[in-house]
Amino acid sequence: MSKPKEIALIYDFDGTLAEGNLPDHKLLPDIGIDKESFWQEVEKITEEKDIDGVLAYMYLLAKYAKEKNFKLSRKILNGYGQDVPLFSGVQDWFERINSYSAKISNNDYILKHYVISSGLYEIMEATSIAKHFQTIFASKYIFDDQDNLLYPGVAINYTTKTQYLFRINKGILNHHDNKGLNKWMVMKKRPVSFERMIYLGDGDTDIPAMKMVKFHGGSSLGVFGPKEWADTKHKEKIYKLISEDRVNYVAPADYSANSQLDVIIKGLLERIISEEK
Repeated sequence: MSKPKEIALIYDFDGTLAEGNLPDHKLLPDIGIDKESFWQEVEKITEEKDIDGVLAYMYLLAKYAKEKNFKLSRKILNGYGQDVPLFSGVQDWFERINSYSAKISNNDYILKHYVISSGLYEIMEATSIAKHFQTIFASKYIFDDQDNLLYPGVAINYTTKTQYLFRINKGILNHHDNKGLNKWMVMKKRPVSFERMIYLGDGDTDIPAMKMVKFHGGSSLGVFGPKEWADTKHKEKIYKLISEDRVNYVAPADYSANSQLDVIIKGLLERIISEEK
């Protein structure tokens, strides 16, 4: 019996599976930071110092936590993963869509889930849905043996997200193996072809990854929460994603059975399977 072919559902996290930026909900208020002021300062020092925006927010978060005697340990950050406000239907999405994929493919295909996010790994790894992901590629800190935060270890931004698409493509599910990443591998021998990738994202940081997946024959979806979907200004950004050919589809971030997103993903799974027969 031949090994099942893999189909990869790849998600951004903040704003795609869960509402807003994860630190905004409880972490920033608990430290005593106003979220609007925080992200404005991130933008300011990014421009003034000409530095990476993800490293800027990781630096500022650690800086303010230290100033306010708030221990930003891995254990503490894990605690904020328990109350992440997931979008409707996300909680049981993975089992439902896995069952559907297995049913329509006669188990000739296996559906796997991945995260590529600029958000904080330490929060995501402790969420109720973390167990469903093959790998969570996200920005992360390094801690010492006493769980004291030392410095950022991984910062995933706009363009580095595309690197992780190639890691998934080649089956390299870690941050460190650059030799394997750069080693030539015949396309048909790669574990996950781009044609069998479906990328879901909501923000500007997702645009290069969306475009790359789409360019290589996969599918990209712009997924937006209820607030963004109803906001006239934000809708202009949604229109641009379509007009500039960045995505194949857009949909509200509702993962419930028979939702628009549910129908689109099921249709894409059927198309992938039927085209390879």
